[in-house]
Amino acid sequence: MIDDHTGLEIISEQECWELLERKRVGRVVVSIANTPDIFPVNYRLDGRSIYIHTVPGTKLAAAVLGKGVAFEIDELDEQEHSGWSVVVHGVGSEVEKVEDVLHVESLGIRPWTDNPKFRYLRIAVEDISGRRITRSKSG
Repeated sequence: MIDDHTGLEIISEQECWELLERKRVGRVVVSIANTPDIFPVNYRLDGRSIYIHTVPGTKLAAAVLGKGVAFEIDELDEQEHSGWSVVVHGVGSEVEKVEDVLHVESLGIRPWTDNPKFRYLRIAVEDISGRRITRSKSG
């Protein structure tokens, strides 16, 4: 289905979930003192929740204490002027129960840096949407 307003293809909810499952790197958006901030993160999808390996700090505190969290993944081809984006809105919480931590650890989230990360952020997805552009645009 094409959005008449934007000319972009609307990605079905099912395909949005499939794309989230396939990717491993995204961006989490939180609000810090009423200012949005965005952080690249590696993640895993499990059911209707996104899990992020993190450390105590601004990102975790803002995600847990804020009113909501956004999360985005995408894939772009600059040569073809094509790509897609999936955006999630949800609620953040820290994974704290031992059995829950063990489950999340079994998902295999591996940090890209050598800095030790020993906390997990869960985003409970409340809304998911996606858009795709497939037409090559000149100019």
